[in-house]
Amino acid sequence: MNTTSHTMQRRLVPVQRTCPARLVPTGTPIQIPAGTFVTLTQALGNAYTVIVNGNMARIDGADADALGFEQQRKRYQANSDGSVNMDDVWDALRSVYDPEIPVNVVDLGLIYDCQLQRSEVGNAIAVTMTLTAPGCGMGPVLVDDIKQHVAQVPNVDAVTVDLVFDPPWSRDMMTEEAQLELGLF
Repeated sequence: MNTTSHTMQRRLVPVQRTCPARLVPTGTPIQIPAGTFVTLTQALGNAYTVIVNGNMARIDGADADALGFEQQRKRYQANSDGSVNMDDVWDALRSVYDPEIPVNVVDLGLIYDCQLQRSEVGNAIAVTMTLTAPGCGMGPVLVDDIKQHVAQVPNVDAVTVDLVFDPPWSRDMMTEEAQLELGLF
């Protein structure tokens, strides 16, 4: 299964081993017992959104095997001079998806800034982002996803994410492609 596809049919799958998940949108951690049938609604950016017992939950890509999938990892070519390819950083950011919306965080307009900074640890990437709603419990999950995905880019030594709410997010910040995907344009 291609986990980067925007389109997928909802389907019922059995959980093959007990696995951790987070309820959406609260972010509350749960355990889904082995043998539980879940409805897979989204498989994007190495994360899975499922419906379990009437609740939406997100399963991290590290637990893909619990759903019968292989974990997907992006592979980037390292620059021999030790520099960071910022195109790869942006590609990594585009591989992070909101668990409720089949649009990546860049096209959704959640990333306000991304810069390479030299620090005492080496090449540091500083990301400034927001959320679609200030009280979203999935904020820490998205921040962690961003850190994990960007850290996979060669020669990135540190990733910081500054979560801000000014200016507030609005759907006008979405790319035209994202608005088309969601039927808003």
